[in-house]
Amino acid sequence: MGKPPAIAIAHHSGRGHTDVLAQAVRDGARTAGAEVTMVTVESMDDTKWETLDAADAIIFGSPTYMGSASGQFHMFAASTNKRWGRQAWKDKLGSGFTIGACKAGDKDSTLGYFATLGHQHGMLWVSLGLLPGWHLSHESENDLNRLGYFNGAAGTVAGDLPSDAVHKADIATAEYLGQRVAEQTAIVLAGRAALAAAAAR
Repeated sequence: MGKPPAIAIAHHSGRGHTDVLAQAVRDGARTAGAEVTMVTVESMDDTKWETLDAADAIIFGSPTYMGSASGQFHMFAASTNKRWGRQAWKDKLGSGFTIGACKAGDKDSTLGYFATLGHQHGMLWVSLGLLPGWHLSHESENDLNRLGYFNGAAGTVAGDLPSDAVHKADIATAEYLGQRVAEQTAIVLAGRAALAAAAAR
């Protein structure tokens, strides 16, 4: 068996709510056997860049502010331009997660922004892969994907509540995303290894 997938979670958290989701993504990926490194993007250094460059998958995370990712995340994204120019992240897997105070709140714009950033880098985007929860009368706010997003995982919490108020269903949805990205990354790595072995015969 090959090495476990290396996953980096590149995220910014304003008041701790996004950190809660980031930790859930990490826990989900670890349950699927991945090695996970958390990278806070507002304080990048050479070690953090090396972690992202070496990762098999990068999962982006940020709160949704004013219809998009935070300014700190945008600054990080802009600073990836040299890697974009040489396609250093091409064929890595990618996904994303976000949280905002409003139940809608344009979170899909943030997830779409993450996907576009990943596509610009030539990454392979991993969707959430869940049907929407809480959209039929017999369903519950405790369902996975209770907010009905698909480009990644999304949560909502009232803006005046602390980070420990993040809804358990949003935490579970983030865990599911981490597990799914880890599983899909392992499949891709195994496929690449099998192709390389067949070519060497």
